[in-house]
Amino acid sequence: MANCNTGSRLRRTRGAVFGMLVACGMLAQVHSFVPTSTSKHPLKSSNDGKTNQLPPCATAVAVNGEAKNTAMEDSEYLWQLRLNVNEKARTVASVCTSGTLCTVSGHDGIQGAPFGSYVDYVLDDDGNPVLLMNDMSMHTINIEQNALNNNGEVSNLVTLFTQLASETAEQSQDVSRCSFTCRVEKIPRDAEDMDAIRMRYSLTHVYADQVMDSPKFAFYRLIPEKIYFVGGFGVMAKWVDVEDYKDATPDILSQEANMIVKKLNREFKDDLEGMAHQLLEIAEEKLADIRVTNVDRLGMDVRVTRQHETRRNKLMTDEYRIGFRIPVISVEDAKSEILKVFQEAWEKGQGFDWGDAEAPGSTVPVMKIAADSLE
Repeated sequence: MANCNTGSRLRRTRGAVFGMLVACGMLAQVHSFVPTSTSKHPLKSSNDGKTNQLPPCATAVAVNGEAKNTAMEDSEYLWQLRLNVNEKARTVASVCTSGTLCTVSGHDGIQGAPFGSYVDYVLDDDGNPVLLMNDMSMHTINIEQNALNNNGEVSNLVTLFTQLASETAEQSQDVSRCSFTCRVEKIPRDAEDMDAIRMRYSLTHVYADQVMDSPKFAFYRLIPEKIYFVGGFGVMAKWVDVEDYKDATPDILSQEANMIVKKLNREFKDDLEGMAHQLLEIAEEKLADIRVTNVDRLGMDVRVTRQHETRRNKLMTDEYRIGFRIPVISVEDAKSEILKVFQEAWEKGQGFDWGDAEAPGSTVPVMKIAADSLE
């Protein structure tokens, strides 16, 4: 780290120490979440204070842009570091309020072709997307026409694709997305949950109040048959069990995560680089870029671009998971945990030794979740 930051770093050190003292009582109550040096935790401390890499069974490696997990998502190495795929899918669906609806075209000359439309939606209590559609919209016409063609024997299937916002257009491949292949049901105006749907839609989409009472508009519920989740380019792609998705809850930071990510990448670049050098053990001369791609209650994902070990002009991109010591329950908690990670990296870089059994940075949970293997 730059020398000009030393004063503020020392102040942060004292603050972090005070915070840790205050938290001692809480940590004793949640010891089951606290990283230890036992074999059950993915990051172990060696006698010399250096961090050991994860065992191969806990690493997800990207091959030709597709993630191939070498361990189950719910393994003991992952459970306390990452959301499960059901929570991730439910989080994406709840954060997003619009997407692309793919219907089967019935228009002359393109019958049977996929037809994509931009649509707004909200979720009902079971996580089913609910759309307010005009009976003159092409996707509505396609849905009604296909239902007639099927003579009511086969439910009309559509797919809703939705994706989290990215910082820039160039980074859109990094973010999580979901595809929901669903049956379509027109919701009767006297449905039991109609009042809740109307209220939810009105709060989310301000224009809805002007049209939802029109006879030309109606609410449609999409009932998922299949759900496909992609965590980002080369990170993870997996089918999600529909019932598990319905039982899952969105991450507590879901609405604020994008704001936190933007702030970290914009204002904490030096801290991120220090974390890469000290905790991820990437040499300073090899590091080309590091940025946060996601934050949730269990930790944050960072994408690192570095110079190839042997090919000077070749860049490699890897994805890492930096875990929190305990799950956070608010945005302020998340900020505190992130600053503690930065603090540990800085202390390690400065050679601090508090006389404890653990060296600075040795107990920060770190996991490499994807590796660039495009040679």
